[in-house]
Amino acid sequence: MRDGILAGAAIAMAMAAIIPAKANATVEVVSSSQLEFIPLNPARGDASPQAGVLWGDIRKDVPSGVLLKFAKGFSSPPHIHNITYRAVVISGAIHNDDPGAERMWMGPGSFWTQPAGENHITAAQSDGGAMAFLEILKGPYLVKHAKEAFDSGERPVNLDASNIVWLDAGDVNWVSAAAAGSTPGSVEVAYLWGKPRDGEMNGTFLKLPKGFQGKIMTGEPAFRAVLIDGAISHAHSGQPSPTELASGSYFGSNGATEHLVTCSDRRECVVYIRTEGRYQVTSG
Repeated sequence: MRDGILAGAAIAMAMAAIIPAKANATVEVVSSSQLEFIPLNPARGDASPQAGVLWGDIRKDVPSGVLLKFAKGFSSPPHIHNITYRAVVISGAIHNDDPGAERMWMGPGSFWTQPAGENHITAAQSDGGAMAFLEILKGPYLVKHAKEAFDSGERPVNLDASNIVWLDAGDVNWVSAAAAGSTPGSVEVAYLWGKPRDGEMNGTFLKLPKGFQGKIMTGEPAFRAVLIDGAISHAHSGQPSPTELASGSYFGSNGATEHLVTCSDRRECVVYIRTEGRYQVTSG
């Protein structure tokens, strides 16, 4: 298998709405319906997962996020990557493990990591195909032959949605008590990686109850949020009219920003958030 990389002019990111928020801050909003999908690994053509870029450029050494679409019955050959990635299942079911491992299908809301250099396969299961979000903190993203495997010292994580540990807002001091409560319908948080303290990169799930209206307030560092489940109306001080976002959509900011969010009253909303330090959530 020759090296594969998301390439070509057609990979250009969907036009993001980049709007001033507070002084020296910008906001990006990308609807999943805007994305153009092309093969993640051109070496496999149509057999490759299809990728749509949310931010960054996985051809370069920059942080990037993409949506991946897998065809029904997709299964990759054994391979490695030159970098570590993190991923979340949005729809369907994904298996990601050593080539000889028994299939463990992870459904929507599941989280996994793939260390650089480790031999593995990825497979998808769903009548309508499967979709996942994939994130890298540096690039470029390459697919290499399994014979080039190496031990980076990292170990993989396969965390099924049923094993996610959710904390009520009252258990974390950076979510407003106004949003807390021990009864169903409160804001909840799940820690995935890193530590949410000043200067440290980290990833969390944020769960908003049906009908939630409030703010996600960020500090100066870059803030990235991908809607994993549900439907959200998003606005901010620079754009008070809301943008309707479905699962797979992204909103982010650089600089201190207040993201105004409303979760649909049809189902709760789950958001993957990657930032440095902490963000704050208030309701009302």
